[in-house]
Amino acid sequence: MSEKKRPYAFGGHEKFVFRQSWLKKGFDLACAEPTIFTQSDALVRLGVGKNMVRAIRYWCLALGLLEDRPDGPKVGLQPTPLGERLLSDDGWDPYLEDIATLWLLHWQLVSGKRHSLIWHYVFTTFLDREFTRQRLTEFVERQFDREGMLTTPQMVEREVDVCLRTYVPAQAGRSLSFEDSLNCPLAELGLIRSLPEERLFSFAIGPKPLLPVEVFGYALFFYLEQVADQQRTVAVDDLLYKSGSPGQAFKLDENSVVAYLEALETLTGGHIGLHETAGIRQLYLHDWRSDQVMERALELLAAYYD
Repeated sequence: MSEKKRPYAFGGHEKFVFRQSWLKKGFDLACAEPTIFTQSDALVRLGVGKNMVRAIRYWCLALGLLEDRPDGPKVGLQPTPLGERLLSDDGWDPYLEDIATLWLLHWQLVSGKRHSLIWHYVFTTFLDREFTRQRLTEFVERQFDREGMLTTPQMVEREVDVCLRTYVPAQAGRSLSFEDSLNCPLAELGLIRSLPEERLFSFAIGPKPLLPVEVFGYALFFYLEQVADQQRTVAVDDLLYKSGSPGQAFKLDENSVVAYLEALETLTGGHIGLHETAGIRQLYLHDWRSDQVMERALELLAAYYD
């Protein structure tokens, strides 16, 4: 079933952002026992409360590390190709120690709309550089209305709150519960800044020195998968400004995107190339096949981690 036809999932995070140890813990247990998240002893084996069991399951799905088994969710979950390569005991970075992994997980979150539609809207559709919580909430509500989706103000506010807390560190000095004081690992990316005295948030748009070209390339390949069967050229502006593009997802400026594309021309052995015609810079796709996107994207990551 295509993602467009599948129902979107909301609230599975139980208002928790994910923690450093959750993904490896949930991944390992699901690999050993696919139905672990529905078993009565899941609380004991995961060492967390009931709501957190559901939250760990949600985040492993939303980040594209686990997926429903072919026979359906009732028979449990299985690792995705990325999850297996990343979080296995001999995987690339099972304990999220490399900043590149956090960039990769960010892309997984904002591009996988079924479980994280709010994150997709916030990072790849919402174009304001500075915003208030209310303005962002109103924008998300309008997106839902356009899609004909039935929601409640409380649900939208809850999803927006968790989305912001995924990236904004807890503010020192505020009276917070223990759970709310724990930052999500993605807060290290610095993608959203909080200006509490003005009740504003802002995106950090510009170069991302710690974002590896291989992770950008991984994201680019999956973005191109949506258009490559119909065309062999893509305008650089589309990669920078269009909804769902890597430029929007990583909040990059034009010079940064061009620099990544130039580096990828070498890394991919010329499968993609950057050319300028009549003053318009375009990405050309050579020997491109959509059925090879996963393989080539994972090869890029392997080149970085290995």
